[in-house]
Amino acid sequence: MEFSTDDVDYRTLAGAVVPRPVAWVSTRSTDGTPNLAPYSFFTVVAVDPPTLAFSPNKADGRKDTARNVIETDEFVVNVVTADLAAAMNETSATLHADEDEFAHAGVTPEDGVAVDAPRVAESPVRFECERHETVEVGTNDLVLGRVVHAGVDEDVLTDGKLDVTKVDALARLSGSQYAYTRDRFEMERPE
Repeated sequence: MEFSTDDVDYRTLAGAVVPRPVAWVSTRSTDGTPNLAPYSFFTVVAVDPPTLAFSPNKADGRKDTARNVIETDEFVVNVVTADLAAAMNETSATLHADEDEFAHAGVTPEDGVAVDAPRVAESPVRFECERHETVEVGTNDLVLGRVVHAGVDEDVLTDGKLDVTKVDALARLSGSQYAYTRDRFEMERPE
């Protein structure tokens, strides 16, 4: 089957572009309320300067996360590991803007080092970001953030460097489906 631009929908895009990493984005509103929500439209954009992007949908109105980032210029991307899957899923619930998703999911907020947004203490990798730019793309906000500090737990390092084999990261597939990143293989890049 062939699809025209008008027929390419969320299910086709999200079901074919898999697996996707999950950005567990934490922010703080201007009134001080912490916010935490997962986004699987997420990627690395650049290394120099280190830049990440995530894209919350705003078809039903701008999400608390995007609004907080736009108003404060700060956020944290927390890596979701397998042991945090249930808590991450709890933060995808639709809560009122003045409700604390950290408390709702039973995870621990900790102060950021370089930004005012809280981090998820249980996450082994936390990227503190300052907003570089927000671009409206149809019904989404594309948020670009420059990493100004990275918190990486010692137990996911080998010789002082992040060891992907020690990060039991979770990946999003489509709908309610997720995948572990445990099944790995190596392939040398040709010269």
